[in-house]
Amino acid sequence: MTQDPEPPPPAAGPPDRPYAALVLAGGGARRLGGADKPAVTVGGRPLLDRVLTACADAAATVVVGPRRPTYRPVLWAREEPPGGGPLAAVQAGLDALASSAHQGAAQAGAAADSPAVERDPVLVVSADLPFLSPSTVRTLVAVPDGYEGTIVHDGRDQSLLAAYRVEPLRRELALLHIEYGTVSSLPLRMVLQGLMLHRVTAPSVTAAALDCDTWDDIATARARIREHETVLDEWISAVKAELGVELDVDTSGLLDLARDAAHGVARPAAPLTTFLVGYAAAQAGGSPQDVARAAEAATRLARRWADETEAPPGNGTADPPRNTHGVENTHGVENTRGSENTDPSENTDDR
Repeated sequence: MTQDPEPPPPAAGPPDRPYAALVLAGGGARRLGGADKPAVTVGGRPLLDRVLTACADAAATVVVGPRRPTYRPVLWAREEPPGGGPLAAVQAGLDALASSAHQGAAQAGAAADSPAVERDPVLVVSADLPFLSPSTVRTLVAVPDGYEGTIVHDGRDQSLLAAYRVEPLRRELALLHIEYGTVSSLPLRMVLQGLMLHRVTAPSVTAAALDCDTWDDIATARARIREHETVLDEWISAVKAELGVELDVDTSGLLDLARDAAHGVARPAAPLTTFLVGYAAAQAGGSPQDVARAAEAATRLARRWADETEAPPGNGTADPPRNTHGVENTHGVENTRGSENTDPSENTDDR
């Protein structure tokens, strides 16, 4: 297979065209002592949920494996026979996608197997990839023209960290069925041999290839997400998923607010203030702009509070006393007569 010069990763945002996702969550996890690997947690979240978060913008998602709770709705399928290997799982996933497309098309009165749908990519990933990210997914599903798939290559092809065009993938599975009578127990690499693949080698993408086959792998993943450079992003992602919040969070802005509240008021003010900002933003509508406005207002308050604490009286940094009658007060004493008093000794009464 040839490989063209690697294009830059797609910019942040939704993919240019729809894609489906197949997540393989079967297997016996023998090296984990038979543990339910998709349910093992990394960063407080099941491995399967972490993968489903990375491909949350898929038009349809099929999980091939035993049913289990997931943080978002998915379609379910089982390979035949159960435990029949990744090729059988891919076949079951494609069949489930086709069935779902037919049902949706019948309800809409449209054709399910249009050429455009067959040319769209399907993301194929395993459920044990704790560092699969939306940006990696976008890179994979942006299959270049002239290629039938995009695959991560970190010294070897990662066939369960790839995106394939549906029609060529079906073609290769059909050829294997003709040759072997079944795809059960066949290695997934056999389907790759007939596909024109674009291989991605960028370190930012190959980092997602760290899978969790052993307990040592799990320990490594758990330690990695707690590294200083990534721990806050990992924690925020986990909290958002746990609470069902689909909102881009300005982490640096909220941290600045928490710092100002802790420094200018008291340390316990930091978490209480950020909670109130979130509550106020939710009452206002809950958009990113609502969060930003609430955070800015609280930041201004915290800074005013700090200014009063740090500045000695009378140095000119404090706000002037409030004039309730809308007339400028030039002496720092409230003028209740409705006109400017330029001489403190002058009596302006006309009695």
